Amino acid sequence: MIRITELRLPLDHEPAALRAAVGQRLGVADAALRELHVFRRAYDARRKTAIVLIYTLDCTLASAQDEAAVLARLRADPHVRESPDTRYRLVAQAPADFRASQRPRPVVVGFGPCGLFAALILAQMGLCPIVLERGRPVRERTKDTWGLWRQGVLNPASNVQFGEGGAGTFSDGKLWSQISDPRHLTRKVLTEFVQAGAPEEILYVSKPHIGTFRLVSMIEKMRADIEALGGEIRFEQQVTDLVLEDHGGADGQLQMRGLVLASGEELHTHHVVLAVGHSARDTFAMLHGRGVAMQAKPFSVGFRIEHPQGMVDRARFGPSAGHPLLGAADYKLVHHAKNGRSVYSFCMCPGGTVVAATSEPERVVTNGMSQYSRNERNANAGIVVGISPEDYRLDPGGHGPVSPLDGIAFQRVWESRAYELGGGGYRAPGQLVGDFVAGRHGRAVAREFGDVLPSYQPGVQLTDLAEPGRESLPPAVLEAIREALPAFERQIPGFSRADAVLTGVETRTSSPLRIPRGRDLQSLNVRGLYPAGEGAGYAGGIMSAGVDGIEVAEALGRDLLGVA
Repeated sequence: MIRITELRLPLDHEPAALRAAVGQRLGVADAALRELHVFRRAYDARRKTAIVLIYTLDCTLASAQDEAAVLARLRADPHVRESPDTRYRLVAQAPADFRASQRPRPVVVGFGPCGLFAALILAQMGLCPIVLERGRPVRERTKDTWGLWRQGVLNPASNVQFGEGGAGTFSDGKLWSQISDPRHLTRKVLTEFVQAGAPEEILYVSKPHIGTFRLVSMIEKMRADIEALGGEIRFEQQVTDLVLEDHGGADGQLQMRGLVLASGEELHTHHVVLAVGHSARDTFAMLHGRGVAMQAKPFSVGFRIEHPQGMVDRARFGPSAGHPLLGAADYKLVHHAKNGRSVYSFCMCPGGTVVAATSEPERVVTNGMSQYSRNERNANAGIVVGISPEDYRLDPGGHGPVSPLDGIAFQRVWESRAYELGGGGYRAPGQLVGDFVAGRHGRAVAREFGDVLPSYQPGVQLTDLAEPGRESLPPAVLEAIREALPAFERQIPGFSRADAVLTGVETRTSSPLRIPRGRDLQSLNVRGLYPAGEGAGYAGGIMSAGVDGIEVAEALGRDLLGVA
């Protein structure tokens, strides 16, 4: 099979033009092309009046000899090569009697994207994993989440952060990542999603996404697959402690022996995938208390910003805005502020909504979500600023060591402030961009919305996000965002329009800590504990979390089965 990359055609090309272009690139007659498969389709919109589609294709000719001849003839062409083998192969397989052998089964803690794929791979290996998820099944969890959005009632154990599917369930369902992927593991993730009911287009469009409604049924199908392979899913089962054995060696290594659940049950196991997500704050405190190695890490905080989606479409696509192959436009923006802070757009959701994403009482957290159609009136994105461990020292004097848990305390301060500024009831504080950029305070701050109506539920309370002494975020963060918004206007006309809406606060961009692991993907000081995914600091989004789950499951399987 031959792979062709960077094959460019006009946006509105005829279907037959693709096959003709392939024949021309390879220098073969149409009759010699046996099959043609689109592996990837992207677009180049830098020239808005002449947008082009960019294809990566796999094709087969009449015979292997013909393909070899073409590859030899075009060996100087960097865009014509032999197609890589993207099929996934298990690294190990358990004996048929593994379940009956009474050997301790591996346990996966958390059932978000990372835990889902870790459990799936372990099940496909025949290792019959047990999955412990503190939240509820995805459909029950959806009802709980809507309870917060529509009625202002929070269930701390079942919400945007906790429950089957993890935080990615209530997001844009983005399925692309910039991670290095030499083994084509992202292809494995996409293939499993398609088998679970996702549209086949996610296999070839450049920025695939699914959306919340489709993710719900897909997750249920994948859960059923895991169970059919001998896995066991236990909902509303929170891990409250680890059972560790100290070997007394000079290296201070501990060994996993089991888990303690909130019910009091003790589960015997030597292998645990820790895929708890970035908001399992009580779990992080327990791990720290148990001496599991962890460290503070940078993350970002900011606001959600909303504009009319049509404005973004026109800015990005010009006269081609609304074209069905382009869909709703997105953007990616970065600004380096004068105070040394970097401001950037995060988790941009075309045609989506801003959602309440808190998991703790009397705190407000925002995130973004889109459905598959991406046809809501507003575009939204996080506008966030990087925060380092030095920024969130709890010692007012800025001295002394930073605890790995200090980032959580920092997040809680601003989430509680947001609840206060929003007036309670999980309403979010907001401000019009015009007032924020101008630095208006007091009575000068608008109390009514313009043409841009915020989508956040239970509602947005217009206020002063930068009132001295009651700031919604650290002053340096506010200063950087105030400078960045007019700068972004140069890339997206209308970005700093006066009636665009800022909604606060976005604090859960990534985990505030990392649980370091060795080359064998186990904790540095606890044998048998495999920190994984976003919560452990090794992923950011559905795809990277799924890939990390696969790699951790492979490492665990090798260790459990004694495979090199």
